[in-house]
Amino acid sequence: MEALSQRSFADSKTLKEEKRESLFQEIEEDATIGTAVDVLDARTISAQMLHSQKESLNVLANYATFRLIEGVLALGVYVDTVGEASRHEARLTDRFPGIRFFVCPKADSIYPIVSAASIVAKVTRDRLVKEFSIAETVDVSRQTGSGYPGDPDTKLWLQQHIDPVFGFPSIVRFSWSTSAKILETAAVPVQWECDDELNASQGQQVLPFGKQSVKAEVSTGVGRHAFFRAHKLQRVTNF
Repeated sequence: MEALSQRSFADSKTLKEEKRESLFQEIEEDATIGTAVDVLDARTISAQMLHSQKESLNVLANYATFRLIEGVLALGVYVDTVGEASRHEARLTDRFPGIRFFVCPKADSIYPIVSAASIVAKVTRDRLVKEFSIAETVDVSRQTGSGYPGDPDTKLWLQQHIDPVFGFPSIVRFSWSTSAKILETAAVPVQWECDDELNASQGQQVLPFGKQSVKAEVSTGVGRHAFFRAHKLQRVTNF
């Protein structure tokens, strides 16, 4: 810790990109410092946050923290907080009872080791934004901007790459409020036939991008859609 305090490590958000890259290279070349990164891509975050049993970004960050700590063998772990510090410390202590944790807000500004971790995380994130790949076979511009909501280049990229039916390419987090607002105005709502045999009176559900399901007008209770009856399709409950 004392040796680290002599370096220029600081909260990555307070450093310019060139300085972060320089420090990142320094960290990589230092044999006494080990690093690990757990990447949460946009597709994973969207799937979890928009799932019927959705999980918040804080919960996903907790899981990522757990996975990283599982690879740590030395005792004494300094952690930047996710949510309220004492609760996060309690969660980590309950999950890893043999490790002593130091959790506090702004840990990336207070503890050099957390500052170094912040730099590794930020540089990795920025590189992924610049060097992204997508599963869709569509041509997209590489000029995405920083990927933050206040960046006009990022907002312009989102506006230029929205599909009115399919939304955005998989690099975009659909649950992000910035993209959700654009989807609300530029994408069309999608209607799905209700396949709920136990409650057929729900009729159709209108599922706008980024919003909770909104029930349409109540049907007359005609049951399952003719397509499902004709093809003898049943809902699978046991696997």
